[in-house]
Amino acid sequence: MARRPTRVVGGAGRRPGHGNQVRIIGGEHRGRRLRFPDQPGLRPTSDRVRETLFNWLQPWLPGARVLDLFAGSGALGFEAASRGAARVVMLERAAAVAARLEENRRLLDLERVEILRADALEWLAGRGEPFDIVFLDPPFAEALLDACCSELESNGWLERDALVYIERAVQAPSPSLSAAWLPLKEKRAGDVSYGLYRHGP
Repeated sequence: MARRPTRVVGGAGRRPGHGNQVRIIGGEHRGRRLRFPDQPGLRPTSDRVRETLFNWLQPWLPGARVLDLFAGSGALGFEAASRGAARVVMLERAAAVAARLEENRRLLDLERVEILRADALEWLAGRGEPFDIVFLDPPFAEALLDACCSELESNGWLERDALVYIERAVQAPSPSLSAAWLPLKEKRAGDVSYGLYRHGP
């Protein structure tokens, strides 16, 4: 049975280092800086990559339902909310990181953002609800892309023609995807490969 996710309602988390912050680069909260705690494997998507990604997504973001499966610093989920997403669900399994995400959500007064402390694969094994946009950026050291894509597809998490962003290490293999996944965009930035897919019927 999948573990029930924990709704985060506060908590301080560890005090982050001076450089542990991300900047929202567009939308309502443009320029706001958000702190995040030290955590092994936590690797915020760079400003350069985020700017490219959200240029790709801008036509679809207003009013979208967004799922951020490995929220980490919150760089992707909060950026989506700042740019007009109607609902953003952010998952994070580390307690200190999830608590900081909740603090940042309150700081920005974003009621349309929901922070859940949960393991992404266990959560995806449950009964799905459709999302329009999904961010899939797991820790590079963990081989999770294939399993996550399979669960997204088979358990009803994807709206018709949903957009899925996938980020991985350049040296890692591309995820094994069914014919329903149409690659739309793909780029590389240093040791990171990232792309956008549409999932059709």
